[in-house]
Order: sequence, then structure tokens, then C-alpha cells
Amino acid sequence: MFKHILICTDGSPLATKAAKAAISLAKALRAKVTAYCALEDLLPLYAEGYAFDQLATDRFEAAIFAIGQKRVDAIGKLAKAAGVPYTAMVSKALAADEGIIMAAKTQKCDVIVMASHGRRGLTKLIMGSVTQNVLAHSKIPVVVYR
Repeated sequence: MFKHILICTDGSPLATKAAKAAISLAKALRAKVTAYCALEDLLPLYAEGYAFDQLATDRFEAAIFAIGQKRVDAIGKLAKAAGVPYTAMVSKALAADEGIIMAAKTQKCDVIVMASHGRRGLTKLIMGSVTQNVLAHSKIPVVVYR
């Protein structure tokens, strides 16, 4: 069935629950997992007369990458404890859903497991739905954990 599972994380408690379920699935299927955290690409920030200099931008990006690495490392600990082969990937993307789909493609995953926060109404309209976009554009199966 599935041999390589991409586990998406945003560091939320629900994403952690989805990761635990995905690792249990991987163990049962004798599959490997790749944990992925998408970091949305920073656009240059300007205000009238002010701009972040390159050093401040570099420091901010390094801090964001460290947070992403911490998120995938937490999944790595769960996978290791379960005896499931594990790799990690953290990358910048214009949008999280695009990063997830690209990560699945580059890592040659055959299924994506991700959480859905179930946002509705105005919150969904403002924030969008990463899960909905992945479902709409992925060419491989997507398992949504709620």
C-alpha cells in the first residue's frame, strides 16, 4: 500500500496527534516517514521611511528555520521511538500548501498526512485552508486527521 508518508506539521497539538496517527500507520505498513514543515516565504517589509536591513532579515529567517526544525525533530523523536524510518524537511514556500505538495513530490512520497483545524466562516475566508488547497491540488492521496 503506502511506502513513504509525508507528515505535515505546523507545530500545533492537532498536527502532533496527526503525526502520531501517521507514525502508527507507517509502522503497521512498514513504511518510512518524512516530517515536513513549510515556512512561508518572507516578503520584504517596508514602512514609510523604514525597511528591515539584510542582517535583521537573515536573523529572522534563521529563527524561523530553527522553529521549523524543532517541529520536525519532535516528529522524529516519535518515529524513532516507534522504530519507523524517518527523515525531515524544512523549506520556504510561497504558500504552505505549495510547499507541502512540492515536498511530497521531491521526497517521492505516496501519501500526505495532515491535520485540519476545521476553520469555518470568516476565519476560513481570511486565513484560507491549507488542507483544502492540498486536497484540491495534490496528485497523490491525502489523509486528513481531525
